[in-house]
Order: sequence, then C-alpha cells, then structure tokens
Amino acid sequence: MAFELFDLTGARALVTGSSQGIGYALAEGLAAHGASVVLNGRDQAKLEAAAARLKAAGHTVSVAGFDVTDAKAAQAGVAEIEASVGAIDILVNNAGMQFRSPLEDFPADKWELLLATNISSTFYVGQAVARHMIPRGRGKIINIASVQSELARPGIAPYTATKGAVKNLTRGMCADWAKYGLQINAIAPGYFKTPLNQALVDNPEFSSWLEKRTPAGRWGNVEELVGAAIFLSGRASSFVNGHTLYVDGGITTCL
Repeated sequence: MAFELFDLTGARALVTGSSQGIGYALAEGLAAHGASVVLNGRDQAKLEAAAARLKAAGHTVSVAGFDVTDAKAAQAGVAEIEASVGAIDILVNNAGMQFRSPLEDFPADKWELLLATNISSTFYVGQAVARHMIPRGRGKIINIASVQSELARPGIAPYTATKGAVKNLTRGMCADWAKYGLQINAIAPGYFKTPLNQALVDNPEFSSWLEKRTPAGRWGNVEELVGAAIFLSGRASSFVNGHTLYVDGGITTCL
C-alpha cells in the first residue's frame, strides 16, 4: 500500500529536452515507475534513438519533436499529443541550455536564446499543457530550475537570471493553477555529470573546486534526480505546491 504513493501506472508524462542528459534520465525513471512517456526535442534522430532504448527495456514511449521555444509550435505539439496519444498527466519542463561568457562580452543573440530555451519554453509548454489539465481538475507540472536559482558564478549571469525566473514562474503557476487541482513544483539540480556540463567535468581545476564547495564532496549522477521526480509526480506530493526541491549535495547550504 505504501508504494502506491509513488506508483505512476496509467499516467502519461511529457518530458521536454529528453533525448539525453537529465531529461532522458527522468523519462527513464518515470517509465520505470509505470508511466508511459512522451519524449520531446528538436533532433529527431536523437529522439528516435532515445525512444528505441526505452522501448527495448519494455517501456511505453512516444516521440513528439516540436520546438518548445515557439509558442504556436508548443500549443500545436501539446494538442497533437492530447489528440493522438492521450491526456498528459505529468509535464516535466526540462529543455535548457547554457552559454558561458564574461557578462560584459555576453552576445545579445545568446541572451535571447537563453531566454527562449530556459524560461519562455517553460511558460509556453506549461500554459499549453495546463489548458488541458484544468478542465480535468488534475495534473502535475515539474519545472527544472537549478542551484543557480539561488547562487551566482562568474560567466553565467544570464543563465542564472533564467533559472531564477523558472523558480518564480513555478510559484506563479501554483498561485494561478493550484485552485484547479494542479500541483506545480520545481527540481533544482546542483552540479551533475551531463553533456551540458561536460567541459566542467573534464576540467580538473573546476572539479576540485566543486568537490571542496559541495558538502557531499562530488558531482551528482543524473539517476539521483529520479527520486525527486517520482515524488513530485505521484500522490505522495498531493499537497506540495509551488515548491523548489534542491537536489544538490548540499551546495546551497553553504551560501
């Protein structure tokens, strides 16, 4: 009986940016707990390869290759899933990118790209999915924030700005949509070994700094985010709303 709080059997989850890294790990974890998953991304070949791996493991998987940074594409993509695959019970807004540069030299086009990918996509897909969830009176939305929602580090100020916005958009979504039976929360990963962070993982100086800075003394592995996603997707979190859950090895305790 206790495990029913974390059982996702019969639920359908859309995970954006899920052909690799954190998004793929979360999709795999949700599927392992009973959910059917819809993978999203812009590279169709990578999406199909990711779906094939999950299907080979016995999971129920669909692919939806729309551009989450385009409002009309997001609306149409979500509508197509709802019509042809089925109702979306869980949304994981994971699509994101990083670009590093001293702030005084930060290119304006990269600023716009970060805004579109990291925060506008969260709004566009979140709104599109919520419009279907609200009439049903239920739904789970999980936005992927970051330790950079709380911290700052040289060279990534625009990324920090977008992830701070994700945290507050999560609160705003809760303020507007909790009354309709939706739970909207965020997961804020610390420093994880992902393709996005590979340059930092491969940098001995940075890795040494991180291990000293993080109470757990190491990088995170993407599989360690799955438990938080399962909790926020299932009945166990039925009265958790507008919350940002930091999964960071304790780094935000040492401000």
